[in-house]
Amino acid sequence: MEERLAYTEGAEQPIAMHPKKFALWLFIVSVVMIFAGMTSAFIVRQGEGNWLDYNLPGILWFTSGIILLSSASMHWAYQSAKNDRIPNLKIALSLTTLLGMVFLVGQWYSWVALVANNVYFVGNPAGSFMYVLTGLHAAHLISGVIFLIIVLISSFRYKIHSQRMNTIEMCATYWHFLGGLWIYLFVFLLLNH
Repeated sequence: MEERLAYTEGAEQPIAMHPKKFALWLFIVSVVMIFAGMTSAFIVRQGEGNWLDYNLPGILWFTSGIILLSSASMHWAYQSAKNDRIPNLKIALSLTTLLGMVFLVGQWYSWVALVANNVYFVGNPAGSFMYVLTGLHAAHLISGVIFLIIVLISSFRYKIHSQRMNTIEMCATYWHFLGGLWIYLFVFLLLNH
């Protein structure tokens, strides 16, 4: 009887994850698969010929710096919530949201620069891939900015603090993922251009 009791006490707890976090991770995996497929298609199509090279817009360096800064401010927001520094949380989330919007405006201007260099969505497969990759990322970033706004509103309602971290943890995970995805895409475009 004692052996059986000892075995029961030593049983490991199953790994548990909040259902919303699990759904977020499934979504992130699906986005990774989409972009892996797109970048693979880029490489395959590039090898088939009829590929017109062009210079990447210089503003992409600026937007890459912006996304890195926004990731740093998101980390500041997360740490502020974890330590119940609510005023800092509000400032950091506001800054992250603003930087996300600046990134999107910068991406728009990268498309303006492409058009100024006669790189259009149709006619040049290299240009088509550029528009699709950056546009698809921008669509996901818009969802990230919407998520940031929701979390920012929650922070002003004092619904985010050290005892209620789930929402900001999910937002931080998604935002850092989007930043990492952009850096991957930018480096990919630099190396395969």
